[in-house]
Amino acid sequence: MSRTAGGEMLFAEVEKEAFWKIMRRLERFAGVEILTFAVMGNHFHLLVRVPPRDRFMERFDGEGGEERLLDHLGLLYSKGYIAGLRAELAELREAGMSREADGLLERFRERLCDLPHFVKELKERFSRWFNKHHGRRGTLWMERFKSVLVEDGDALRTMAAYIDLNPVRAGLAEDPKDYRWCGYAEAVAGSKRARRGLCRVMSRPLDSWNGKAVKGAGRPLTAAQWYRCWLFGEGVEAESVSRSTGRADGKKRRGIDRGKVLSVKSMQGALSRAELLRCRVRYFSDGLAIGSQPFVEGVFREQRRHFGAKRKDGARKLREAPETGLFSLRALQVDAVGSSGG
Repeated sequence: MSRTAGGEMLFAEVEKEAFWKIMRRLERFAGVEILTFAVMGNHFHLLVRVPPRDRFMERFDGEGGEERLLDHLGLLYSKGYIAGLRAELAELREAGMSREADGLLERFRERLCDLPHFVKELKERFSRWFNKHHGRRGTLWMERFKSVLVEDGDALRTMAAYIDLNPVRAGLAEDPKDYRWCGYAEAVAGSKRARRGLCRVMSRPLDSWNGKAVKGAGRPLTAAQWYRCWLFGEGVEAESVSRSTGRADGKKRRGIDRGKVLSVKSMQGALSRAELLRCRVRYFSDGLAIGSQPFVEGVFREQRRHFGAKRKDGARKLREAPETGLFSLRALQVDAVGSSGG
């Protein structure tokens, strides 16, 4: 967790979206896994799994390891930068400076599977974007990030729910699925990465979000249903407790209305097709198109210059609601800032 300097509410929609994009791109590069997250107006929470470093780094060992490392750097750096790095390595080795070349590559290796490096770089990269975007200078963050180790099981699920419920506690949404800058909303909207993160939180197979239901207290639930029930159970509105006395102080702790919690549990955490479609459509950028296949293809032809050369057609069927017969100009996914490196 990290907060802005002075706790200023600096992040609106554009800033939160930019933070999300940088976070996801750097996640892939660093080799860590974000299980869930919440980007708020003046702080962020990340629940991060750092895999065993030795196992992750094995892919860059042995014959061809350096080439695989350079390919991996392409997740974060431009083709021009990688070409320049290749040339620099070749020059160093031609000059008999192999140790210096190895040291140059080691500086990149040190940034992989390392939590402090990941968070430091995330904050620095977002700070540079933020200051450039707003024409400002100076420090953006209050201090070094705070962190806590979390055990698998109930502790991990409780922490995930705490993070996904941040927008509800802050009064920004009545249902966490409606706040697009948290992991749960991203999962509901269709992101495979977000769904795998929450499946890991629940100790379920990584691709089981809408897969085989598992027997619970009632009828079998999918991972999506199970987590929604857990989330609402954790988020129910309750009396707050005084820090000094440890007793209820008569005030309400902001949360989810009890009636809504009971409704979600009665539905076993299921969301209707209409709710799923609405959540996914909310993740579109302005200017994209939804409609019949001929309509979307027509828009695509008119706006052809805005799409890559490899794109051959425009219409993408709405997979969450195939019975509607609707198509979109691009696959429904969470990327409203841009697609490069996302």
